Amino acid sequence: MTKKQTNIVIYVILALLSALFLFPILLVVINAFKSKFFISTDPFALPFGDMFAGLENFRRGLSSVGFFAAVGRSVCITVLSVAVIVLFCAMCAWFLVRTPGRVSRLLYGAFVFSMVVPFPMIMYTATYLIDRVHLSNVLGMIPVYLGFGAGLSIFLYTAFVKTLPIELEEAAGIDGAGVLSTFFRIVFPLLSPTAITVAILNGMWIWNDYLLPYLVLGDKNKTVPVAIELAMQGAFGAVDLGGLMAMLILAILPILSFYLFAQRYIIEGITAGSVKG
Repeated sequence: MTKKQTNIVIYVILALLSALFLFPILLVVINAFKSKFFISTDPFALPFGDMFAGLENFRRGLSSVGFFAAVGRSVCITVLSVAVIVLFCAMCAWFLVRTPGRVSRLLYGAFVFSMVVPFPMIMYTATYLIDRVHLSNVLGMIPVYLGFGAGLSIFLYTAFVKTLPIELEEAAGIDGAGVLSTFFRIVFPLLSPTAITVAILNGMWIWNDYLLPYLVLGDKNKTVPVAIELAMQGAFGAVDLGGLMAMLILAILPILSFYLFAQRYIIEGITAGSVKG
């Protein structure tokens, strides 16, 4: 098989995989404009004729979900949590790399190990501790997400910090710069590719997270996923599928737009730490 034929086969496989991954999103968009009855009977049909419900599903969903209040909470939690993760994990990774020793290796191993621990294993103990230290509120979610997001973030930062020439930091020290000045003026700007990657990955995770906000915040301060799930469920397990599909589109749009705008930085940030500069 020639190189051209191999490329064609690869493109066909990638196109099929893309279609497979995009199909659920297309199904949500199609059914968001159908009346509730036809969503159950003809889920794959296009919304034409009697099936077309216009914007009724969106109006019904917005009136019952409290969508804009939930968006405000989600934006607050996501933006502040991502900012804290990006800054503090960068500091931690820089410290671990620049102060080698047994303690640093143990701490780094603990952060990496936290990546493989499934959340259900620590779910009940974590929520009990969060409640005891009075973090069961919107602002309290910020240190909670910092704890759960530190493992992957520090792992990515550490790989990149190892490629930075230490001579730059030594030169800053000779010029009289302190530790914080060296970090914010020399190190952190160089970490921008990985910082953007960390922000994107954690932003998508925090925005779409359902289980942790539901367990910690409950019904009092619902985020977007929790508000949609609870509002669209009726009595005896009945679900307003039309309103649910419409609200899913509105919930996806902000984070999808953010991802499409910044997706190229993910690859740049991940590969930046794999090549010596």
